Amino acid sequence: MLLMLLMAQAAVAQIPDGYYTSLKGKKGAELKTAVHNIIKDATVLDYGSGRGSTWEGFYSTDRTDDNMVIDRYSNDERYFGSKGSSVGGMNIEHSFPKSWWGGSQNQAYKDLYNLMPSEQKINSSKSNYPMGKVTDVRTDNGCTKIGTGINGYQLWEPADKWKGDFARGYMYMATAYQNFTWSGTQALQILQQGDYPTLKPWAYTLYIEWARVDKVDEMEVRRNDAVCKIQGNRNPYVDFPNLMEYVWGDSTDIAFDPDKTEKSSDYVGGGGTYPGDEEDIYKEDFTGNNEGNCTVVNTDVPNSGFIVWQSDPLYGWKGTAFKGGANKADATLYTPEIDLNGYSTAILSFSHAVNFCTTAQPSDVLAVEVVCDDRTTVLQGIKWPKGTSWTFNDSGDIPLDDFVGKKIKIAFHYTSTAAEASTWEIKTMSVRGKKIPTDVALPSVSSPSKPDFTRPYEMYTTAGCRISSITSRGIVIIRQDGKTWKFVVNK
Repeated sequence: MLLMLLMAQAAVAQIPDGYYTSLKGKKGAELKTAVHNIIKDATVLDYGSGRGSTWEGFYSTDRTDDNMVIDRYSNDERYFGSKGSSVGGMNIEHSFPKSWWGGSQNQAYKDLYNLMPSEQKINSSKSNYPMGKVTDVRTDNGCTKIGTGINGYQLWEPADKWKGDFARGYMYMATAYQNFTWSGTQALQILQQGDYPTLKPWAYTLYIEWARVDKVDEMEVRRNDAVCKIQGNRNPYVDFPNLMEYVWGDSTDIAFDPDKTEKSSDYVGGGGTYPGDEEDIYKEDFTGNNEGNCTVVNTDVPNSGFIVWQSDPLYGWKGTAFKGGANKADATLYTPEIDLNGYSTAILSFSHAVNFCTTAQPSDVLAVEVVCDDRTTVLQGIKWPKGTSWTFNDSGDIPLDDFVGKKIKIAFHYTSTAAEASTWEIKTMSVRGKKIPTDVALPSVSSPSKPDFTRPYEMYTTAGCRISSITSRGIVIIRQDGKTWKFVVNK
């Protein structure tokens, strides 16, 4: 429920024009240093409570619209008092402990990207441990775990809903303060000296994994904007959710382009979805006489004017050839054209019921088909009802990956005989898909018409991340000699 609450905030900051321009064309270590140079200087608040203090900052950055404190370390509910006042039972928690740089009360000590309100007891228990996967739990308050993890290290682990937030916060700290000299056992378990990579491999590998799963949400975008309004700098790993791949991940040898890379604000703040997230391409509830712009074609009916498929206000589209008795019929219900251009994957699902199908299996007389390029393909893998009940069943997810990049129609094909005429009801239906992000140029093909696979080439996902092998169906990007091809993989 907490994740659905929005922070109270009169206005939010925007990414200043040209703020990230210097990142263009850079990769790996050079890119990380370029990010460092953008975000290294901040106008931080005084540490503590009162006017111009950390707690006054938290009032803008970590407060819900009903005045509750957003505590990412515990599930306790506490509420703000007056602006700038500390909240009882809570501490100002350093995600990167101050001991890691010797305790100096410098900018990092006061940086709101590193500071968050925390319940006191769990704050004390997590001590100055690094963040990581806890395998032997010693303390668990239902939100934060503390115990032993990799290499016997003492670690703390956030709840799943906060893993991405903290991962991007650690990436920010390892970049903004990459010039620090790290000290102490705990710091050197997670960090190494120098501008790159700063985070040790085990750490950045885990944090990338967490950030991929727990993506930037609206709350994180708002916090980034609110901190920027106070400090004047931003967390670029929130602004560009895939920047981490170019700095530490599987795209370190690819030049970053902030103008072509997707920004979280375009999707979260803009009300859309992330590249790689599923979105509805066609979605209809056929009840209430909603025909969903579908059409019916009768191939064989007992007599002129006989209606097989009808729109029913309670049950959606209803197909039957039983009128005073069974009739031989063949009729198809077609959806409107569904455009799968720009999608890397697509999935069909629908809710249906079948009754009076007693001597045959529903799949023997009923079929769901795809019409594409004037060809009809019968879909497999559908979960069919038993055929003797009005109970609606979920069809399951039926892949349409073979048809991405094309325009299709879904066809519900009904047949019956003079001996048996079942009733088939389609209540709801959707086609969902994953869009191809705009930061991948597709395609720029010139002669020859395909890559020369006997020579070196590179493979990428549609998100622009480099891969070494193909492990699933979908779209793969091949690049060779400055040219790009798109391949649909059906394996």
